Amino acid sequence: MITVLMIMSALNPTKFMKLVNFQSMAFQMPELGLLSMAMMITMLSGGINLSIIASSNLSGIITALVLIQYATPRAGSVEVALFILIAIAAGFAVSIVIGLANGLLIARVGVSPILATLGMMTFVNGLTIVTTRGYTLSGFPPSIAFIGNGIIAGIPMPLLIFIVCALLLSLVLNRMALGFNIYMTGSNWIATLFSGVNNAAVLIKTYLISGLLAGVSSLIMISRFNSAKSGYGEGYLLITILAAVLGGTSTTGGFGKVSGLVLALIILQIISSGLNLMGVSAFFTLSMWGVIIILVMAANFISAKYQLRQRKPIKTV
Repeated sequence: MITVLMIMSALNPTKFMKLVNFQSMAFQMPELGLLSMAMMITMLSGGINLSIIASSNLSGIITALVLIQYATPRAGSVEVALFILIAIAAGFAVSIVIGLANGLLIARVGVSPILATLGMMTFVNGLTIVTTRGYTLSGFPPSIAFIGNGIIAGIPMPLLIFIVCALLLSLVLNRMALGFNIYMTGSNWIATLFSGVNNAAVLIKTYLISGLLAGVSSLIMISRFNSAKSGYGEGYLLITILAAVLGGTSTTGGFGKVSGLVLALIILQIISSGLNLMGVSAFFTLSMWGVIIILVMAANFISAKYQLRQRKPIKTV
């Protein structure tokens, strides 16, 4: 991380090390970080969740619809606060339902994670377009903007939410039976099943958590932009996978830590901010993420093959 920071500082000597740039990164990283955690936890179980962006957008749209309909300027301050809470709860409920549907399809019906979540992504994307008719929803009460743009004790509110969620997820994975079972399910499904673990219940809970994290990211996203639409965050899907893999999460499941993911997110944010300051096209940056994930996967494959060869017993005559 320090090496990347030094390189970007050298390439942008007059702009990168300014406080305003670091504040900008602190505001931008949380929504991607939450989506990356949503992706990571499913990868730990040996699966994947391609519907996190669509889930986040639908959650944000439902929240926005409630806010526009009920949290109007005509309502009193107490009523506005109540409707904001109801809107947030409605958005979270939608993301949890999508996570539950994914979990049931994978754990109970037996659909592969990539096909189940791909189908869910397509369905939810269509639903968001039908609901909004392609328009942007705006006109939220001013108080909602604090969630995405506020600062507490010099720390951006979105970053505080991300830190809390990262700590809670780390607690679940490292200190709770569910976390242990998620790792075990991703490492060896059959062995975990014969150990008396209800694998189906573990998967359902995993995708529920993934959906909830996507819902939290939507709250930050719509409050930061003060609007909601079906196309927000379309370029994030690849980066969430890249962040998880770069952070040490195994694509086959069973290995990975939240701390590694956070470090990977910081590195990617530094690179993204540095390239942006240099005026590099966002499309080129996106293609570069694709190249990086291919290189990381290739390096992991070569490393695994090398370690396997090292473990083979030496034949004696």
